[in-house]
Amino acid sequence: MLVVHTIAALRAALPVPGTCAFVPTMGNLHDGHLALVRQAASHGLPVVASIFVNRLQFAPHEDFERYPRTLERDCELLQPAGCNIVFAPDEHELYPERQTFKVQPDPTLADILEGHFRPGFFTGVSTIVMKLFNAAQPRVALFGKKDYQQLMVIRRMTQQFALPIVIEAAETSRAEDGLALSSRNGYLSAVERAKAVELSQALRTLAVRFGDGVAPLEVLEAQALDALAAQGWQPDYLTVRRRHDLSTPGDDERKGAWVALGAARLGATRLIDNIEFSA
Repeated sequence: MLVVHTIAALRAALPVPGTCAFVPTMGNLHDGHLALVRQAASHGLPVVASIFVNRLQFAPHEDFERYPRTLERDCELLQPAGCNIVFAPDEHELYPERQTFKVQPDPTLADILEGHFRPGFFTGVSTIVMKLFNAAQPRVALFGKKDYQQLMVIRRMTQQFALPIVIEAAETSRAEDGLALSSRNGYLSAVERAKAVELSQALRTLAVRFGDGVAPLEVLEAQALDALAAQGWQPDYLTVRRRHDLSTPGDDERKGAWVALGAARLGATRLIDNIEFSA
């Protein structure tokens, strides 16, 4: 496995554009990342994984400085998973000057849910993914469904800029108790880790109650928020949206393909999750 730190070295290793499968990460890898790498390897192309903690997608009060940097361990995990090239640039390599040109995603998709609670987040995500796409020039790029809204933003960006890249989704990897795997799970104390599955449980309950039509969605959302808060969480949102565009269902609308999405803070750690379902 080759480890490169510059765009020039990455392009030298991949002289023909459109010949790799790409997995962008911020490092501190877990089994969910490795599942993406294994899925990428199934395409029969060289697999490139990037490791870069992107300052642009962190608000000033968020965890950019303390986000774990574990490059040596990450490389040890990536090679047996089928990765061929690790692209691990430093900040100056990707941002040699202040980034004044940015990719501004559609606010109807990017300013809701995560974008509402983390203003500017998807601008930072879109900008770095566009840079990484330009560096790696992949044929296919893989993203996990755990970051559901992010996946949709990247898909829309790729379509609207006519990028010659297939965006492929991977199912959310979960622990045995149902907790969605996340690098931030490492922040949880033992007690918090035992409670963390309550977020996915709350989303499953919301999905069932929405499908049963027991009350209007806004009532179900309020009840779900109150129930999670009573368990010691600080929830940002628990909601149901149309799967294809994250729009809000009509008052009496129940039939269709839906996704229940949620974000909540447990102690000092903010977790997100989602559950796809049909009614």
